Amino acid sequence: MAGPLVIFYLLLQFTAIATSTCHKPLNHSMFPAIFTFGDSFLDTGNNNFLPTIIKANHAPYGQNLPGRIATGRFTDGRIFAEFVAGAVNIKNTIPPFLDPSLSTNSLRSGVCFASAGAGYDDLTTLLTNALPVSRQVQNFADYLSKLNLAVGEIATKNIVKDSLTIIVAGTNDFIANVYQTPTRQIHFGLSGYQDILQQKIQTVIENLYNQGLRKFLVAGLPPIGCLPFQITTKLGFIKCIEDENLDSQRYNQKLIALLPNIQAKLPGSKIVYADIYTPISDMVARPESYGLTVTNRGCCGTGLVEAAFLCKQFSPVCPNPNQYLFWDAANPSETGHKILARFLLDHAVPQFFTKSDLLSDIF
Repeated sequence: MAGPLVIFYLLLQFTAIATSTCHKPLNHSMFPAIFTFGDSFLDTGNNNFLPTIIKANHAPYGQNLPGRIATGRFTDGRIFAEFVAGAVNIKNTIPPFLDPSLSTNSLRSGVCFASAGAGYDDLTTLLTNALPVSRQVQNFADYLSKLNLAVGEIATKNIVKDSLTIIVAGTNDFIANVYQTPTRQIHFGLSGYQDILQQKIQTVIENLYNQGLRKFLVAGLPPIGCLPFQITTKLGFIKCIEDENLDSQRYNQKLIALLPNIQAKLPGSKIVYADIYTPISDMVARPESYGLTVTNRGCCGTGLVEAAFLCKQFSPVCPNPNQYLFWDAANPSETGHKILARFLLDHAVPQFFTKSDLLSDIF
């Protein structure tokens, strides 16, 4: 995001080690690689290589990473997709595709295409120069060419078809085109714009499918009205903006209905809905259950508006970021990302496998 996330079969074992993944890693990988597309929830540094002001390659971002180096992740440590990747034994960090120093091993095990500030609607990034999801899909074609050269066409096809693809976007589309400047809402109405975005999601999935990907974890919207930036701009003070949360819920219900229809049209595909609304809203409603104390502002600066270039080197930071849901005014802390990863590992990722797969591979 720019300004800008039931137990299924059996719970996976959660580890208490702060620097580890949320679940006990497997002895072997369930997926050969991981690919991520979307916004700042997933960007691990692509914006460092773009002419955009939406960057996180400066302190205090990254203070939990080795050497306290800000890598371009919009949090204090790793992101939820990296905890998921670690838990299924792919790797613990996902490098940005635009990094010119990528090794063959990094290419082979997957990369990040996400760009902070991105959306499904190309209008969303018109002023920021972030990469819309449509451009990220084009970059995946470039990735395939590089991987072909490195490992050959057959190996490339095998890697891609069994890999895990995570897509998280949409929040910036609503913030930029509905809540801040209601351009799209005026033209299409809120429900109509939701439908347009979901048509774009279908196009994204179909294009990636045509390039060989088969396993998709597609996120709905978070409770947008609970993002500290939105609370501040709508003068919500300490409370979530419920109208915006209702918009997110309606959008998510449409997406839940859409994804099985897309899967039915794409033979051999598996498309799983990633519910990021429920865990984030539950952290807001029951922070003590997660060891959190602050959920309505970020750890950086005042926590009300600071994100990207506003969360800067000399911004004060909270003394206890592991008790904050948000690191900046738009993005989760590493703790928030860990909790989100645990939820998805419990509820979404197991849907790619049978119960017997889980019992034999995880326990």
